[in-house]
Amino acid sequence: QLRFDQHQPFMQLLRLIVILLIHLFAVNALINPCQLSCRPRDSRLYGVDQARTLVSEGMSSFRQGQVKKSIELFDEAEKEEPRFTPLLWQRGISYYYCDDFRRAREQFRIDVKVNPLDVEEIVWEIASALRVDPNSFPVPNSLSLPPNQKDRRPIMAAVYKLFRGEAREAELASAGHNTGKASDEFYSLFYLGLYAEAKQENSKAEQYLKQSVRTQYAQGLGKADYMTAVAKVHCQLRGWV
Repeated sequence: QLRFDQHQPFMQLLRLIVILLIHLFAVNALINPCQLSCRPRDSRLYGVDQARTLVSEGMSSFRQGQVKKSIELFDEAEKEEPRFTPLLWQRGISYYYCDDFRRAREQFRIDVKVNPLDVEEIVWEIASALRVDPNSFPVPNSLSLPPNQKDRRPIMAAVYKLFRGEAREAELASAGHNTGKASDEFYSLFYLGLYAEAKQENSKAEQYLKQSVRTQYAQGLGKADYMTAVAKVHCQLRGWV
């Protein structure tokens, strides 16, 4: 019958092996710490989550006036998740401010296929077309709402009619002041400015855009609204600050 002390050499050897393994692991971690802790940027995120992160970063870059950088990030989001292509309306706006009006129109047209009731996408497509040919108003073959349909926001009905050549500037200006909504005042002034610029009436555009960024909405509750950031970047890029 074996006594307990006869097991001691075996137990000592086992302890030695365990200690050696621990030391080897620690040394390897020091030599190549990336095996333990280093990962590519946001590697925990895949597909949709990573694409959303990239879109958010692109929007942040645009807000800071880094328009080309925003496009790069939106492109990365598209590569990460191709299903995002018709959702990247922000990229269309960035294309507009890089004077890439062909790509801007293409982006907005793709977007409207999945969101046919969004007046803003239609309006931006028309504005992009006018920047290429200001004399083509009303723009032939431009996007339009489906029959008997309208945007859920009443102010956008006036915006839509103006860009479609079915209303005058005064009607949109009046709509922005008569609803009592601070956001409507901003949106009417902003789109009046976009419309004027598209028609090469730059002095008028400057007046409208500068007023839009000074509205109560743009200065207060609307600071988080991406479009108030677009108005501010517009003024910065044109030197209207």
